Amino acid sequence: MSPGDTLKTLEHHRLVPVVVVDGAEQGLRLAEALVAGGLPVAEITLRTAGGLDAIRAVARDQADVVVGAGTVVTAAQVDAVVDAGARYIVSPGLSRSVVERAQHHGVPVLPGVATPTEIMAALDLGVETVKLFPASVVGGPAALKALAAPFGTVRFVPTGGVSAANLGEYLTLAPVLAVGGSWMVAKRLVDAGEWDQITRLTAEAVDLVKENS
Repeated sequence: MSPGDTLKTLEHHRLVPVVVVDGAEQGLRLAEALVAGGLPVAEITLRTAGGLDAIRAVARDQADVVVGAGTVVTAAQVDAVVDAGARYIVSPGLSRSVVERAQHHGVPVLPGVATPTEIMAALDLGVETVKLFPASVVGGPAALKALAAPFGTVRFVPTGGVSAANLGEYLTLAPVLAVGGSWMVAKRLVDAGEWDQITRLTAEAVDLVKENS
């Protein structure tokens, strides 16, 4: 799958589950729950020591899931997640070394931005799809509209504080490629093994996306 195709897939689904799991087994069970709910997409973060193993397992055993790596903050992590099979990379901030290493591998990268200056820095690096983070803290949909106004070519993936309650407010904005959210894959549900609940919440989220697209 080419970088452009990966971004088109994210745009098609419009919702990227932001996942925190403790290893390969949790990653595979969660991927199965997401697929059952109609959302074969996951951003598995490196917030836990088992995140990398989870990415590797899903990429190997769940080829129909478009798996990405989140919370990538160093060039060395880029190398590791690409080797593990991540199809896209998400970072909480804008790092030249992270962006350039991802570009070296030919893997789409969504750097985090919160200001016009950071958006301009991303454009300087050839990146036109960015993660607005933390979206709710920097002003939510109103901030996104204001930031998007001077940058007509930029697409946004707002993440941080996105929920079922405000999903529609973001999805109705033209510059939004997709949104990142974790309410359907909450860590407490993962740790409790409540896979059916995750599937139910995912299916409800997919329906919300359809209603607001």
